[in-house]
Amino acid sequence: MTTGKKLYPSYFNPYLIKTSRPLPDEMAVIGAGHIGPDIAYYLRTGAPDKKLYLVDVAEEPLKKAEKRFQSYAQKGIDRKKMTPELAEQILANIVYTTDYNRIKNCSLVIEAATENLALKRKIFATLEEVVDEKCILTSNTSGIPAQQIFSGLRHPERTTITHFFAPAWRSMAVEVINWEGASRELLDYLIWFFASTGKAPVVTDNVFSFLLNRVFENWTNEAAYLVDRATTYQVDSVCEEFAGAGPFFVLNMAGGNPLTYESQMRRTAEHPCYAPSPILLSVDKWNVAKPGTSIDVPEDLKGWIRDRMIGLVFSQCFDIADRSIGTRSDLNFGSVIALGFKKGVFDVMEDMGEREVERIMAAFAKERPGFPQPKRPVADYLDFPRDILVDDKDGVRIITIRRPHVANSLGAGTCNEILAELKKGAGDPSVKGFVITGYGTKAFCAGADIGGFISTIDNRAAGVELARSNSQVLHFMDKMDKPVVAAVNGLAMGGGVELALRCHGMVADTAAFFQLPEITLGILPGMGGTVIPYRKWPHASVTFNAMIGEARRLSVKEAREIGIVSEITNGYIEMIEAAIAEVNRLAGQVPRITEKPVKIAEFTVPDSPMANKLPLSKEALAIIARVINGAAAADSLEAALEINYQGSGDISCIDASKEGVFAFLEKRTPDFKR
Repeated sequence: MTTGKKLYPSYFNPYLIKTSRPLPDEMAVIGAGHIGPDIAYYLRTGAPDKKLYLVDVAEEPLKKAEKRFQSYAQKGIDRKKMTPELAEQILANIVYTTDYNRIKNCSLVIEAATENLALKRKIFATLEEVVDEKCILTSNTSGIPAQQIFSGLRHPERTTITHFFAPAWRSMAVEVINWEGASRELLDYLIWFFASTGKAPVVTDNVFSFLLNRVFENWTNEAAYLVDRATTYQVDSVCEEFAGAGPFFVLNMAGGNPLTYESQMRRTAEHPCYAPSPILLSVDKWNVAKPGTSIDVPEDLKGWIRDRMIGLVFSQCFDIADRSIGTRSDLNFGSVIALGFKKGVFDVMEDMGEREVERIMAAFAKERPGFPQPKRPVADYLDFPRDILVDDKDGVRIITIRRPHVANSLGAGTCNEILAELKKGAGDPSVKGFVITGYGTKAFCAGADIGGFISTIDNRAAGVELARSNSQVLHFMDKMDKPVVAAVNGLAMGGGVELALRCHGMVADTAAFFQLPEITLGILPGMGGTVIPYRKWPHASVTFNAMIGEARRLSVKEAREIGIVSEITNGYIEMIEAAIAEVNRLAGQVPRITEKPVKIAEFTVPDSPMANKLPLSKEALAIIARVINGAAAADSLEAALEINYQGSGDISCIDASKEGVFAFLEKRTPDFKR
């Protein structure tokens, strides 16, 4: 947390930031070349009611940008990701111009011109003469430190670097650079602005290549060094173990050869080991295959490529952590959402194990002397929360599930991270209670990753253990004396509903809704979802029967009427403030789930069960009926939950669960036979 507090002015969760400055009514992007139009299109989709200027020195790039926007919008319509009306709004109110004077009323200007320091300085000197002194000025440079660009300006406090990742209109990631010239107010505002317009910002120190590019540019540069012994096809194929596409494929997409060369040249100021491969300047396009293509790579060559490439990545991870360039959580998160890694880079390290990482680093050091090596035991670098952000506000600890790329679903370690934080805060006298929420405005939590269920198929004991182990954090909450309140900021599904229901109180935004869709996968809510709602709100058992047996969606208004939600709010900040107020209200009077049997409407299996138009499995529903009815009659909460866990084991061994889970993974409609 020390690194994070140094980098982040106030909160790690950007949605907690309060700012008196609204979204800009007029914004501009300078540069209509490669990435500038994509940044501009992101601004149009993130703030479609605002005015945007796209500025370039020539008309032709502006005309091409306009056609690109039309193509993006049409694809959005064709894929049903936007309505024709929204597309029309996005394409309207854009001014394409070569005249800087037209942007004089802009409140935010993002420079995205060629990666040339002299040009950038000239652009910002021009901007200072045109725009108001309160206008925010940022550069999209991929690696030039901020002071080299801004230190000569009259008002450097309103400047910084905001580094986007391709494709900038779609990639969630953006780096906000914390440099000594920028004001804390500026950094807070930009973090809030990017989150409010659909990005997931991370804050990084002001060093060459910042946080994520330190990995990416070295990754592509290292690949170029391997072509004297391996083909581009072989290198890309081996690297696809870790990333969705190999480095040469990505270089072709991004046109990144000269950019990588220039950035690596700058980094030689840190150490000669970063020298760029000369071949980067002699190749226009690399020979590549489509990702996923089977390529023959001899085992010894495969091992060599693998050790070199992942050794390079690990080297950068250790260096970033040791120098506090960014938080390990941001690096792990950003490697997925920005760089296309299949797993966070520290997760890859953890999966390999300490000894294997040490072996790889020793092999890498022999071939690439001078690159950073770990300065402490590997295990020390892996000890941090991957999936949650932790903030304190008014004596309340706010735990935010940050996995927006998967609708804040529960990963393999998410529940354990929440549990660890609850345990830590439970013994901290400065913490009055807790709020659990989701990152963003769309999802509280979409449930557990379905991948975890695959290992339990046809293994009853594994099914029971998965349900029981995932519930440890919920058991801990049941016994806590400090209140835990769920702040439901959007959809809550499956395990997300179970997590929210287990909290001692709940508030929800107007966009929230609740759904238990497990039956459509041929499974049941395994973390107590067949028990807890009935014991806390038995008067609504008919509603819960429909939610579990038919995957019926519960609106936030209905949840308020039942008594599940104590307050419906409008907006993230209002929701968090209401959750904090609920923590204070519940202090000293944390409600307990009844230990006694409850009287509920019997759960029955219809002759032709359906969820909307999907025929359901009667076999799965029979198990659910046995669990719900039996758990309601159990003479203790522990016994009721055990019935739930045993039912999870039973249902993991029927054909319906196999069909449902694999249909979900294959993106097809399940066909339940019985």
